[in-house]
Amino acid sequence: MVRSQAVQEMTIAGLARAGGVGVETVRYYQRRGLLETPERPDSASHGGSVRRYGEQDVRRLRFIRSAQAAGFTLDQIAELIALDATDDRARARELATERVRALDAKIAELKAAREALARLARECGGGPAGPCPIIRAFTDA
Repeated sequence: MVRSQAVQEMTIAGLARAGGVGVETVRYYQRRGLLETPERPDSASHGGSVRRYGEQDVRRLRFIRSAQAAGFTLDQIAELIALDATDDRARARELATERVRALDAKIAELKAAREALARLARECGGGPAGPCPIIRAFTDA
């Protein structure tokens, strides 16, 4: 019970810490409409005019960060947040499927780059004297 009260008394700095971001990131998410900006309390007994954040805000911030880590754009995250209030699981699934396809394409690109670099490293180690194939490959690109 004490923990939930402490969370409800959280300032923007505390919210940022709990979400692993900076205060300016929280403000940016608020400007983008991803996080709500709470009203300032009128009463001095509630910490003056300092906005307070709760557990729901922490959960939303962590959701945003996790979705970004999965590669979703902020626009897609906003759509996912809006979909949370509906039963449109098909659209959420579509967004996730699009991300999976994009990740698969990126993985293929990274694998090709890795194979090319590994080949150049092999050529550099045992080839004849002269310019290094790695440097030549990047210069000629």
